[in-house]
Amino acid sequence: MVGRIIETPDCVAEGAVWLARQEPRFAHALEQTGPLPLRRRADGFKELLNAIVSQQVSVAAADAIWGRMRAARLTGPRKILWASDEDLRACGLSRQKIRYARALAAARIDYAALREAPTDEVVATLTEVPGIGIWTAEIYAMFSLGRADVFASGDLALQESARLLFDLEDRPKERVLRVMAQDWSPWRAVAARLLWAYYQVAKDREGIR
Repeated sequence: MVGRIIETPDCVAEGAVWLARQEPRFAHALEQTGPLPLRRRADGFKELLNAIVSQQVSVAAADAIWGRMRAARLTGPRKILWASDEDLRACGLSRQKIRYARALAAARIDYAALREAPTDEVVATLTEVPGIGIWTAEIYAMFSLGRADVFASGDLALQESARLLFDLEDRPKERVLRVMAQDWSPWRAVAARLLWAYYQVAKDREGIR
């Protein structure tokens, strides 16, 4: 089952209202954050390639690398496979990220089919590609596919935000936060948006790219 798809700001607002009714701490967080962002993105190869580019670098560095790749027209799977390592290094990709980019291009993922696939299948398909972990796959499901009931519990900002909002002694580990998030179904992706927004308020810094 694909479940609810978040398509408009009204969908996010609906989920936020539901969460606030279920959990008073979410109601408190919403009072501070205001309306939550839609954060929908395109799906497909470019989005995942961009995610690989963004790994373990600053937002500014990722944007600069991606800008050079776009200028060089190296954002499609065939272009990645045909390009030389020198071409890709000139854009700023490391040797490891070149390998990951080529693996993604060679994977021949049916991105249209993923739109109709169960979320577990989406995550399983994407994580078969070297360089794409569970976090990246879940973020793709949330923002590129609009899945309403996905939660990236391995995200450090979500873990820290949950610690602050729920007044926990320690930052919850991935497995603990995943269990906590079960109570926020079927709007776990909106809970993630709320926790990221609350993180920004509480820490006065950017939560995710």
